[in-house]
Amino acid sequence: MRTVFFTIIFFLFAGSSGAIELTYWTSSNPEEIELGRLLVRQWNLSHPDVQVKMQPIPATQSSEEVLLAAIVSKTTPDVCSNILPAIMGRFTKSKAVLALNAFPDYEKAVIGRTGAKLADLFRSRDGKLYQVPWKCNPVMLVYNTAIFRALGLKPPKTYSDFARAAETIAADRNNPGRWAMAVSIKTTWWQRLFDFYPFYVAATGGRTLLCNDSAAFNSPGGVAAMTFFRDGFKKRYFPMLGFSGNIFLEGKTAMDVAGPWVIKYYRRLKPGFEFDFAPIPVPDNYKGPVYTYGDPKNIVIFATTKYPKQSWEFVKFLISKEADLKLLELTNQVPMRREIASDPFYGGFFDKNPLLRKAARQAQYVVPMDESQHLVQILDIISGQFEAAAVYAVITPEKALAIAAKKTQALYDYW
Repeated sequence: MRTVFFTIIFFLFAGSSGAIELTYWTSSNPEEIELGRLLVRQWNLSHPDVQVKMQPIPATQSSEEVLLAAIVSKTTPDVCSNILPAIMGRFTKSKAVLALNAFPDYEKAVIGRTGAKLADLFRSRDGKLYQVPWKCNPVMLVYNTAIFRALGLKPPKTYSDFARAAETIAADRNNPGRWAMAVSIKTTWWQRLFDFYPFYVAATGGRTLLCNDSAAFNSPGGVAAMTFFRDGFKKRYFPMLGFSGNIFLEGKTAMDVAGPWVIKYYRRLKPGFEFDFAPIPVPDNYKGPVYTYGDPKNIVIFATTKYPKQSWEFVKFLISKEADLKLLELTNQVPMRREIASDPFYGGFFDKNPLLRKAARQAQYVVPMDESQHLVQILDIISGQFEAAAVYAVITPEKALAIAAKKTQALYDYW
């Protein structure tokens, strides 16, 4: 018995002292830190020879700034799960991340999980996949079910449906001054990810802003989306003033545009608040599935790793069916796993969380932002034209998008 005891102690000591150590960076979001700690603990218990050390990306700066600085200083982790696809071009250009096709089972692990169509959205220009599609937050229409029920409304599917609902909301004598939907008049670039961009994506059947480094948004779908907001501001469906706090949660608007991350937020701030999700409204003549901005974050293995094989095994653990269930449970974010809403493995979770089942169904029809070094500047340009054409109506949507397209082209011509 004593011999067995000392043998166990020997192997535990040998395993811990000789173990490979991987570094893993997560988001600084509290729920994702909790998820990361849980998954790393599970991994470490079952892999004594490959131990993972987890660290949240510092919250004092944007994660993109931290990662780009780490690339320059060659202090990148082995694995990171907080990658914005739009900045992948900078990573691949500097050869900072490993191509997944270096691993013989990458198609089974990655494409088998997401499906080829969704995976192709994240391929780089050389045709290779450098990022593992991990999770998304489909941006959808959120509506106050108590207000809709009281007024006999259904969630709007088209622009005409939206206009009729907005008129009914405005005519409600019991709640004068209530707006149909919260739309920010601020010109901060990321605001457009929750108004113009998802409506543009929906109106175009899943197009992004760019095509071969040229503006694609100066199109009938782009004009339709810009006109939708112009009409909404003109008819006072949206507030023509800045606001603080959450006016949707306060009942001052009947609708908002957000992703499933708001579920925990709403329930924490206002227990009992009734709301539901619906797809983004589309032009009246639109046919086909409704797409939206997916707000995705992905996983990469950095080229500085000394242990690519072990890092890849850990990444596969992070995207396992069991890990995806924990992702749903702890963060309310949706794994990019095909047909997850109908997968019996997740049925019990979705039965208890029907709002997230809707988000999971929408996750089959999402697009990311374009991979471009000029992305922030492009959204800044669109924001300026959104203010001019939609908020204040000093120029037409057609003119605004033509100007934005010309300025976007100048970014590629001169920089």
